[in-house]
Amino acid sequence: MSLFKGLSAFPITPANEHGVVETTGVMHLTAYLSSSGVDSIGLLGSTGTYAYLNRTERCRAVRAAVKTVGGKTPLIVGIGTLRTDDAQNLARDAEAEGADGLLMAPVSYTSLTQEEVYQHYKAVAEVTSLPLCIYNNPSTTHFRFSRELLELLADVPNITAVKMPAPAEGAVLQELTELRDSSVGKLAIGYSGDWIAAEALLAGCDGWFSVLAGFLPKLAKAIVAAAYEGDAHTVNRYQQALEPMWALFREFGSLRVAYTAVNLLGLSSAQPPRPVLPLTPENQQRVGIALKACNEIQDAS
Repeated sequence: MSLFKGLSAFPITPANEHGVVETTGVMHLTAYLSSSGVDSIGLLGSTGTYAYLNRTERCRAVRAAVKTVGGKTPLIVGIGTLRTDDAQNLARDAEAEGADGLLMAPVSYTSLTQEEVYQHYKAVAEVTSLPLCIYNNPSTTHFRFSRELLELLADVPNITAVKMPAPAEGAVLQELTELRDSSVGKLAIGYSGDWIAAEALLAGCDGWFSVLAGFLPKLAKAIVAAAYEGDAHTVNRYQQALEPMWALFREFGSLRVAYTAVNLLGLSSAQPPRPVLPLTPENQQRVGIALKACNEIQDAS
């Protein structure tokens, strides 16, 4: 299976209050995901709090993950950062440490133009032999890729995939069809925004970049398997059971929910990086109830 296809699990990156990565925690989580049979692991994605970690700590996280799952489960490493030269260095670091692919969001403080983002991606793609996935995540970057920009980037060597958010307007099927009918169609087209996963998978997207898979990989894998079999009934049954979880994702952001979930599941005791605060005890209880519903639907399958 192509690197950016299938189920890609995005775990948190355990670190202490000073932003020092807990390598044993990274190894534990990546080993757990690998043994659960995910198609790839998305290290240092948004859920992996890449924006809160310096270059040294990112390297330590990649090194720990490669030590654990290298040669077993493909590792996609996030390299988003403000400066182009820093992103180039992160790409070189990830390749040197043994990553299999790269994921990059156009991080910005000053709003970026379409041409600036094109040149940013082109410059980073030129310094690595690893396949690079465009990370289209306007909720965090506040940048929206135009169709024309995606088409230009599809022609850049080493850029082989795009990670799309939930469509701002219309259905996933409509957007996916339009993308595939354009030159963007030469890329692997995957979706994030877990609450639209059922719709995206049934529409035939190439991959699911999943926060849920970062802590409930077997359930996420079952959803993907049902979708690949064309079993819309089973996919929608999972979707209905997961609605309490998706509601929490939408209300609090999937990052806060993911930290609570891994804590409740005993996968990690890490806390989100300040200034992000843990959920209140009351809302942690809501996550626990949602997890119970997830376990029930998984056990019933």
